[in-house]
Amino acid sequence: MKAPLLEVRDLKVHYSARGGGVFGRSGVVRAVDGVSFAIAEGETVGLVGESGSGKTTVGRAIVKLAPVTSGEIFWRGQEIAKLGETAFRPYRRHIQMIFQDPYGSLNPRLSVEAIVGEALEIHFPKMTRAERRERVAELLRHVGLQPEHLARYPHEFSGGQRQRIGIARALAVEPRLILCDEPVSALDVSVQAQIVNLLQDLQDQLGLAYLFIGHDLGVIEHVSRRVLVMREGRIVEQGAREEIYRRPRHEYTRRLLAAVPSVAV
Repeated sequence: MKAPLLEVRDLKVHYSARGGGVFGRSGVVRAVDGVSFAIAEGETVGLVGESGSGKTTVGRAIVKLAPVTSGEIFWRGQEIAKLGETAFRPYRRHIQMIFQDPYGSLNPRLSVEAIVGEALEIHFPKMTRAERRERVAELLRHVGLQPEHLARYPHEFSGGQRQRIGIARALAVEPRLILCDEPVSALDVSVQAQIVNLLQDLQDQLGLAYLFIGHDLGVIEHVSRRVLVMREGRIVEQGAREEIYRRPRHEYTRRLLAAVPSVAV
């Protein structure tokens, strides 16, 4: 049987927290507390929960932006959670991330050419500057921007355009999996639909897999084949999209479905 593209087993991310008050007792924050799931090639899995549920920490732990307390993460059958940064670098190319805040995730001092081309310098050091420039221009066209945007800076773009730059940056190193951390929640509703549709088009063209992290079950329903519902560091319900939306078993899932509006796509 073919191994999943990504498999997470019993992942835990715990932090020490010093309490307030007179005695200042220390405690443990269980941001992620025993999460397991898998993603197949070309599949979109939705990870949904409210703020503080731990969903973003799951994504950050996969790409070593958050420390793993225990558990295992497998990439095509190879355990990667325990790798050091140098050993993990070849895998980083295959697992990229798109962030919630398209402006905060872009260096305001760098041009679009430098932002998107930075990863190319790291992962394709033999590529010439001219080749890099052409590749960045190609990526911009791929996400609905133009080559003349190469010399511009993040503040010169709208929120939706900035997110397109973030997507181009993620695509630069030809990943197989993109972790989409609330990629449309900071955008206007009409722009949300454009970005969601762009991500789906790119998936169809490139065979990408997505872990789509969000709080809006309407967006998650539109993009995902399977859905994981997360609360207080744990997955409380998971299943095929139709099961979660038509026959939710957990009260928390039912509450999310009742409370969150959907995006018009």
